[in-house]
Amino acid sequence: MGEEEILKRRMAGQEYAKLVAIPHPEARRFVAESIELCEPEQVFICSDTPKEIEYIRQMALASGEESSLLTPGHTFHFDGYYDQGRDRAVTKLLVPKGESLGPLNQMEREEGLKEILGLLRGSMAGKTMIVRFLILGPPNSAFTIPCVECTDSWYVAHSASLLYRPGYSTFLGLTSGELFKTLHSAGRLDGRKNSVEVEKKRIYIDYIANTVYSVNTQYAGNSLGFKKLALRLAVRKAHKEGWLAEHFMVVGVRGPGGRKTYLAGAFPSGCGKTSTAMLPGETILADDLAYVRNVGGVARAVNVESGIFGIIQDVNPEDDPIIYQVLTSPGEIIFSNVLVKDGKPYWLGMGRELPTEGVNFSGEWWKGKKGPDGEEVPPSHPNARYAVALDRLPNCDPELNNPEGVELGGIMFGGRDYRASVPVQEGFGWEHGIVTFGAGLETETTFTITEPPKFEINPMSMRDFLSITLGQYLKNYLEFGRRLKKVPLIFGVNYFLKDLQTGEFLNSKRDKHVWVKWMELRVHGEVGAIKIPTGLIPEYEDLEDLFKRVLGKEYRREDYEKQFTLRVRENLEKVRRVREFWKGIPDAPPEVFEILNQQERRLTDALSLGEYISPDKF
Repeated sequence: MGEEEILKRRMAGQEYAKLVAIPHPEARRFVAESIELCEPEQVFICSDTPKEIEYIRQMALASGEESSLLTPGHTFHFDGYYDQGRDRAVTKLLVPKGESLGPLNQMEREEGLKEILGLLRGSMAGKTMIVRFLILGPPNSAFTIPCVECTDSWYVAHSASLLYRPGYSTFLGLTSGELFKTLHSAGRLDGRKNSVEVEKKRIYIDYIANTVYSVNTQYAGNSLGFKKLALRLAVRKAHKEGWLAEHFMVVGVRGPGGRKTYLAGAFPSGCGKTSTAMLPGETILADDLAYVRNVGGVARAVNVESGIFGIIQDVNPEDDPIIYQVLTSPGEIIFSNVLVKDGKPYWLGMGRELPTEGVNFSGEWWKGKKGPDGEEVPPSHPNARYAVALDRLPNCDPELNNPEGVELGGIMFGGRDYRASVPVQEGFGWEHGIVTFGAGLETETTFTITEPPKFEINPMSMRDFLSITLGQYLKNYLEFGRRLKKVPLIFGVNYFLKDLQTGEFLNSKRDKHVWVKWMELRVHGEVGAIKIPTGLIPEYEDLEDLFKRVLGKEYRREDYEKQFTLRVRENLEKVRRVREFWKGIPDAPPEVFEILNQQERRLTDALSLGEYISPDKF
């Protein structure tokens, strides 16, 4: 059966008219093939009118995928017990026969397509397929990537309204060009509207056809194809075209004289990225994903998205006053996998006592309840989330939809490293910073993935999101910087350094604001720095002044010495772990080993001053 016959037979007249108004043949073909494969009872084409956007929200409630909370505009959604985060084991790249992407999770393309299409066949019987046309990046921009998602989940379609820019009007003007596509089905559902065939959960990325397939899953990171899944597609496009598709937040930091300096940052989830993007008094441009292009020799960045799908654990009025205020005020927000009691949401670390009973992702919940895996069920999942449009935030940066993007003054890389790295340091240059802070980003894994916590090397916080080899990815990064006329400074940050004797954190959660303000001043050459073997660190007097001005508190020299004492042995061990990791990458650029070897020599020479060296010794 031809494309036109499929569409006419399966769709109501008005839905057919909305689809065929799009002149891009690949977009129409993808929808037709998805309908024929999944066999939905109905098809709804969203053309982004306010009435249709509201219809999707109402259907998310009517279907039972979401329920209302007491605060107007607030709803909640529960994912299945075994679908609470990214699942590395079932998320795979589909690789043509005879090719390999090294250690990345992959399978042979034809085999993977046969399996995933088999699971999707007939998966929407009795349900409605919702078709969303979206764009990644601002409209009418060199950064814009048009996307289409077919899903049978009203929750997923509703989430797209909050997290992405509408794209139907863009598609009306497209006759050709590259598209990103996603086909998702939650599969068979139980009474709580959760996917029941968890053993058949699959998320496959076919980068040859720029298509993401997801089945038997509901967690937005697995089902909303334009989160991290389409990032893998963008990485290949960026590599081919010479730009960067990154796991970046972007914050506008205010400096002297009313200026604003944009800093990007890559952090594994749960390592402080959103809280850095949300610093009070600054502006947020992006909290999760960014594209960076060379525009006239300058690195310029845009937010891929237009909303936040944020981890809610530890969001409280003291540490995160802006987002906490938004989350407790009327307005459209979807809470997922929190505890609900008497129409109110509760989450871990919210700064108040939690109920001892309620409803959560496990069903009816009470303190001490054991889950089907025999583990005690927490009141709210550690990876519980909220979805909210970015322009709901009072600190949303006015350049969010600037088609030219914003100029990056610096890029920071940070993870959970309680052992070695100082709280903030600057690289000696683009290559040194990219290799030691980015390619050498070592972190303790968190609850955002389904494996037990451990330490791992997570280059640029992109380990889970690549679709080219690590060597190709790093080579593109290094070459991108070399082509710039104005090169951003590179910083390493570590909010999780601990006292090795007591195990206590040496930073408070609010200290990151000072580190960011210091970076802003460094971008403009307005403060000095001390050179140590691993980078350039702040001088005490500058931090003393910043702590007073930014946080209104005294900064003791004793604290400075604890935080910025160079731990030589720990840093030597870190260099060796990073080098061993990259030795396992067949196409690792030679610069990696040259820079790591130089760092090792500097650290070895520093041992003449001791294993723990106070900054005043430099």
